[in-house]
Amino acid sequence: MKVLLDHCVPQPLKNFLTSHEICHAYELGWHELRNGELLAQAEQTFQVFITSDKNIAHQKTWSGRKMAVLVLWTNNWPELRIQSSRIALELDCLSPGTWRQMD
Repeated sequence: MKVLLDHCVPQPLKNFLTSHEICHAYELGWHELRNGELLAQAEQTFQVFITSDKNIAHQKTWSGRKMAVLVLWTNNWPELRIQSSRIALELDCLSPGTWRQMD
């Protein structure tokens, strides 16, 4: 799967999700896009969007979306690193249009 990491997600996470094609918003120059613009761009290329922005659920309508969204419980890199295998498992369970918030 092609996965986009939001600008608020630590870039090193991509090194722990090796079974997928991972890009970071900064790599694409998309780190300055607002959520609506970012999601519209991302949905053209990516199957999954990973963010730690818990408010994103209230900013967009998810019905009818092709892209899955995985919301992480934190953007704290040491904590995410420890839980990277759990994140990878969640990522593997996503299907188009699904929304999952990790606790």
